Amino acid sequence: MNSPVTPVAIAASDAPPRVTPSNYPEPFASMMVGREKKPLGDLFGLSNFGVNLTRLAPGAMSALRHAHSRQDEFIYILSGHPVLRTDAGETPLSPGMCAGFRSGTENGHQLINPTGSEVVYLEVGDRTADDTVSYPDVDLKAITADNGTRAFVHKDGTPY
Repeated sequence: MNSPVTPVAIAASDAPPRVTPSNYPEPFASMMVGREKKPLGDLFGLSNFGVNLTRLAPGAMSALRHAHSRQDEFIYILSGHPVLRTDAGETPLSPGMCAGFRSGTENGHQLINPTGSEVVYLEVGDRTADDTVSYPDVDLKAITADNGTRAFVHKDGTPY
């Protein structure tokens, strides 16, 4: 049996997109239309953190507004002009800008693309186990087990 070959380097734009565009349950998965993630870190077998090259079509959003209990996140805008939504309000971003989201703050964050042009950014996050993700604007919560699997539940804990 052949093991997958890990590349030494690639052109990030040539990386294959995620097979499943979103693992949110419905009706939330359908809200991710226009978002494409290319998991760059996975191509190199990285296990401590993930790196995605993410594209947002006009009108698309990065995710539901969310906050992690244990995982940090970082974004770097490569092209386009998204708007960062946090508890502090909306912040316009442009190429070369970056933002970080420390775990445990409960400050929900999300990128939206209100423009008529594509947005492309790098997204970096750690893979700390036992992470819980809260979604302040909807009835959704995500729980990550030690083995890395994520389960979505309602805020009262009932499964989707």
